[in-house]
Amino acid sequence: MTENHSKLLLDAENYVSDLFLNKVNKSVRFHNLAHTQSVVIACEELAQYYQLHEEDHLVLIISAWFHDSGFSSGNAQGHEEVSIELALKFLQDHNANPSYIKKVTSCIEATRMPQSPKNLTEQILCDADLFHLGTEDFAERNRLLRDELIEFSKQDISKKQWRKMNINFLENHKYFTDYCRRKLQPVKEKNLEGLKSKEEEGKKKKKTNLAEDILATSSEQADKDAEVKKKKEKEERTEREATAVFRIMASNQSNLSKMADDKAHIMISVNSIILSVIVGFLGKELKSNYNLIYPTIAIVATGVLTIVFSILATRPNVSSGKFTREDIQNKKTNLLFFGNFFRMSLPDYDWAMQEMLNDKQYLYSSMIKDNYFLGVVLAKKYRYLRISYNIFMYGLIISMIIFAIVFILPQPGFTYTPGY
Repeated sequence: MTENHSKLLLDAENYVSDLFLNKVNKSVRFHNLAHTQSVVIACEELAQYYQLHEEDHLVLIISAWFHDSGFSSGNAQGHEEVSIELALKFLQDHNANPSYIKKVTSCIEATRMPQSPKNLTEQILCDADLFHLGTEDFAERNRLLRDELIEFSKQDISKKQWRKMNINFLENHKYFTDYCRRKLQPVKEKNLEGLKSKEEEGKKKKKTNLAEDILATSSEQADKDAEVKKKKEKEERTEREATAVFRIMASNQSNLSKMADDKAHIMISVNSIILSVIVGFLGKELKSNYNLIYPTIAIVATGVLTIVFSILATRPNVSSGKFTREDIQNKKTNLLFFGNFFRMSLPDYDWAMQEMLNDKQYLYSSMIKDNYFLGVVLAKKYRYLRISYNIFMYGLIISMIIFAIVFILPQPGFTYTPGY
């Protein structure tokens, strides 16, 4: 993916995240930032499977970020129109290609119920939007959607009504991509059977008082089991969301690091060419025109310093590559960074990784440290890169001023003294 596309995706993520965090009502329990992030992740999974062209990939991810942004208007009804307006303004402000804008608006429109995708990109977005129907998260996500309808949309929906609505929806829903049909359809059917089983239990409950008592007891036990299951599912969902956040952060930092390296390489190449030309051309002129020595020194110094700071921005730092058992037991070593283990033997590294993977707190701590130190490295890269660009900009201005002064001022003459 090109640098411009990576920056556009990063800006879209930041823009939409800010909308959800600051402008979307907190009673929006389902169509929130976590849902949007899960749709983006599902889109990435499907895009990789279908090997989408770079342009279609960009359109898909931008559409995924914006498809529910319309909830920031305060209304669920017609949120697709608001989402399209927000995406349109964002892309126009970023001077996006008109063909991208048209495809993005078409993708978002395709998610309106009933879904109506016209091509593979739109089919992927529609399937990603309802990805949870065929996962173990269905029960929890479904509960959050009902809470949202009650709290945000002010709809009075009983559990019985909600169950019937979901049974009807699942029976009529079809995934558009063959990938989702293979992977998600079996789990979706299992979720549907679970709802139907509860519906049947509800019907039998009305037959006799004795049956009601028995079912009440079963229901109480089922509620307890459901509570335990819900707690377990919540923990698993939290872990998945944390993993998604770490994955997105790592991807963003990788893109920013690549952008910094590319900018540094540009500065090194440009200044190397300038120095080659200056040394080759002005080197000869200095013999006949000594006044050129001052602007030459200025522009050569500018080029050299710019190259030095550009190299500092890209120069890697590697640590000792060793750790001790005490470091692992005290959770001091981050095993996710190669610089901390590349000098260790495979058995020692295998033992250390097993220790970390068996300790969830240690694992999360390592992931946090990894992201933190990546951020520290990025800050150093961009600090040196900024210095390099400042030197190049101001040095070039000063050099041109000196050149102008040399050519405007009269050249000093030479007095000839005859010899004896």
